[in-house]
Amino acid sequence: MRPEILHPLFATTDTLDGVGPKIAKALAKLKLDRLVDLLFHLPTGSIQRIATDTLGHHLVGQRIVITLTPIDLREGRGRAPLRVYARDGSDNMVALTFFNRAGWARQQFPLGEEVRVSGRLDAYGDDLQMVHPDVVKEEPPLREPVYPLSEGITNKRMREFIAQALKAAPALPEWIEPSVKADRDWLDWRGALAAAHGDTGNAAARARLGYDEVFANQLALLLIRQSARRTKTQPLQGDGSLSESLNLPFDLTGAQNRCVSEIRGDMAQDRPMLRLLQGDVGSGKTLVALLAMLEAVEAGAQAAMLAPTEILARQHYEGLKRLCDPIGVNVAILTGRDKGRVREATLMGLADGLIHILVGTHAIFQPAVSYKALGLIVVDEQHRFGVSQRLMLSEKGKRPPHLLAMTATPIPRTLTLTQYGEMEVSRIDELPPGRQPIETLVMSENRIDEIVAALERHIATGEQAYWVCPLVEESEKLDAAAAEERAASLKARLGDAVGLVHGRMRSEEKDAVMERFASGNLAILVATTVIEVGVDVPNATLMIIEGADRFGLAQLHQLRGRVGRGTGKSRCLLLRGDTLSETSRARLALMRETNDGFRIAEEDLRLRGPGEILGTRQSGDHSFRLVEPEDLPSIAPAAQADAQMLLDRDGGLEGERGKAARIALYLFERDAAVGLLKGG
Repeated sequence: MRPEILHPLFATTDTLDGVGPKIAKALAKLKLDRLVDLLFHLPTGSIQRIATDTLGHHLVGQRIVITLTPIDLREGRGRAPLRVYARDGSDNMVALTFFNRAGWARQQFPLGEEVRVSGRLDAYGDDLQMVHPDVVKEEPPLREPVYPLSEGITNKRMREFIAQALKAAPALPEWIEPSVKADRDWLDWRGALAAAHGDTGNAAARARLGYDEVFANQLALLLIRQSARRTKTQPLQGDGSLSESLNLPFDLTGAQNRCVSEIRGDMAQDRPMLRLLQGDVGSGKTLVALLAMLEAVEAGAQAAMLAPTEILARQHYEGLKRLCDPIGVNVAILTGRDKGRVREATLMGLADGLIHILVGTHAIFQPAVSYKALGLIVVDEQHRFGVSQRLMLSEKGKRPPHLLAMTATPIPRTLTLTQYGEMEVSRIDELPPGRQPIETLVMSENRIDEIVAALERHIATGEQAYWVCPLVEESEKLDAAAAEERAASLKARLGDAVGLVHGRMRSEEKDAVMERFASGNLAILVATTVIEVGVDVPNATLMIIEGADRFGLAQLHQLRGRVGRGTGKSRCLLLRGDTLSETSRARLALMRETNDGFRIAEEDLRLRGPGEILGTRQSGDHSFRLVEPEDLPSIAPAAQADAQMLLDRDGGLEGERGKAARIALYLFERDAAVGLLKGG
């Protein structure tokens, strides 16, 4: 139950003066539904103004506020602008220039009457000019914060709404350890909030707010770990009979063996395992997960493997079944597509224990799905599942099952701490021997005809290719349109060998196209980023990424990882636009230089920030709103140490500082994410 002191902050924005249904809808587009959302909507810059009585060339380029007297008005012919000539108190002249606003300007600037104006002073030849200056009704602030806006909301109105929200914000008890706050000379929470909105250059105020957010996150993750350590479960320790019977055509790498040993050590304990398995594309994570699941089966338990998409679930099912059938381990699959007798048979097999390993999508955790002895859950592509979902999965067994999370998105150590701080981490940091690096080339989009000709030669050899279309303004609809256009142009030249998948297609349609590509019935798959995970086609040896300069490094690396899965030489073509920013240039150069996903992830954090790496729209996780990406490496360890000190030395959530920290958890909504403070 949320503390009463926070109730004003969680009031909806329609309680503010001036916010009706239309404005509330505009605010909702910015995800500003409550007062707390407005308070955390920090300015991205500021407008500086100079109040002056006298015009002069030394002020050119500055925004000024000045009193002027219009003395002449000259109409433009055709499309020429209207100019109002005005003078200051010292008879210096300026032309006030208006395009398409002649009627308004005539009303606002009557000749011979003083008018207070605000705008940018520019030079037009030897003369001074102000284009579209504002008439000042109320004296504007000399320093005005500038906010991200949506249609229907001006910067002035946004400032008014935030001012009301600040007025409603209560003073909160201090949750930061006193010496940490004193060393950094930080204001209290409410003072820092007001300072961050009032002065966009106040780095200390912003640092304080970012620290608060990361501190609440770290405390929540530590509470999950603490709760898991208090919880008892069934230790799982096998005899090795099944894993030793596996017919593998290769030896495990040293990194795989190390990770298997760490996982088995956790599973042998009487508290639930919470472990994250990181490994680059092709490093062999699935085999490590299989050995963990066989360990559970040897110990008399069942295992479940959760995948984010149906096609990835079916891919895992086929691979696991191929290895497990010869050793007598029963693997089944359950997705939303499975109905009727097939579904009933699977449910019965789970309930009576005949099914040892179940693979599927979220359908495997529906209330109707009952396990006889669920002992281990494996979550693939962990970055698609949030903290609250991780906990939901662990409530399925009679006792809390062990949890192994996997991700092929290499995550920088800083983000591992901030996103998965409740977990132990294993890293597969070497690739199996013989796996060839993918050759990466950067080419101009102007050479598209050459590229299509090369693609035609490529598929003539019997090999397959992906063509990924560019991101268009963060719009799934526009992304789909771009993919449809590219697919149509390729089909005109290459015929029915071209297939298309995008995010606006129904899942059954996508799966059907991907299955045709995987079976070799399609030579080229044109796609949006829906293929980032979930496709394993060894015969696909060419990846073309159009508009590569619009993608983040980690996403480019994931897309590139769709090829290079067979024995043939694989290539990735990154097509770039004509004008590149320094960041885009550095990003593409690094892709050309290295196939090391962990190095790429660290660089991506530096260049783009955490939300871009993990996905800002992933369900279940809260993206950070206040902390600056470049501050995370220094803030996260300090905030974790502070949170740990609270639990170890300061009485946890029951001590004086702990009660304040509890408020911080509710303020940053980490209580809902972790589900540990219900009723409290």
